[in-house]
Amino acid sequence: MLSKLSLRKASVALGCLAATACTNPIASSGNYATPIGSAPVLENPTPYTSALSCLSLEMAMKGRGPATVTVGKILDYTGKEDLETGKRLTQGAALMAMSALGKAKIPQVERFDTSVTELELKWADNKLIGDPSAENGYRPILAGQIEGSDYHIIGGITEMNYNIRSNNAEVLFDLVSAGARVYVMNVGIDLRLVNSRTLRVVDTVSYQKQIIGREVRAGVFEFFGNKVFDLGLGERSLEPIQLAVRSVVERGVFELMRDLHKLPRTACNDLLDGADHELGNSAPLRTAGN
Repeated sequence: MLSKLSLRKASVALGCLAATACTNPIASSGNYATPIGSAPVLENPTPYTSALSCLSLEMAMKGRGPATVTVGKILDYTGKEDLETGKRLTQGAALMAMSALGKAKIPQVERFDTSVTELELKWADNKLIGDPSAENGYRPILAGQIEGSDYHIIGGITEMNYNIRSNNAEVLFDLVSAGARVYVMNVGIDLRLVNSRTLRVVDTVSYQKQIIGREVRAGVFEFFGNKVFDLGLGERSLEPIQLAVRSVVERGVFELMRDLHKLPRTACNDLLDGADHELGNSAPLRTAGN
């Protein structure tokens, strides 16, 4: 005959199984589970996005026709990689630079992925792509139909430094404990602007951004007779690393485009200062071009 303790344990186990079955729609009804999360899709700006938009207005007001720019390879040269999660930094910095140029309303031509264009040119050359508006019924290939670029941006992510500084504080009084930790790392990028006709490097920029992580925790530990009460609370937060990369890319593209179009150094400085203040950055390193 089962003891009262055994019956109590069995009833708890059955209760847990029943609760699991009720909360698992696949097990109970065979239907697909409804995914959690209701966050909407939003734009992905950085604090420097407003400065890029300001740049397009400044060019329009001063009558500066924007040059046609394209983006080449902006690779991750840090070599940081985890065994389980792979590359620590985004491999899409070139795509971020293209988006930054778009925010500044800079005309662009595609050079990053021309596989579709090359294939269609090959098919058109073999008269395999039809065009009802054409005289012969197939798409013609015209000399000079592909627009060239005036300048192109290339470079790479060159720095990722862990644990530039970390501070830790803990306190224990009686049975109450608390602690806090701050962790600082950074990422850096180097970009150069190249004249597409002469291959002359006309400008370079080098920027870095620090990334802050914080951890706060507190706990209470107490004995009640032969019972133990242990309560712990904590929170960890870390700035998005890939958003930091996007920020330094946008900052670099802003400087390259402002100097390329010979806008004054004071153009959009209020927005830049506001972005730097929001991010808590000191004045970033600016390397003058040739």
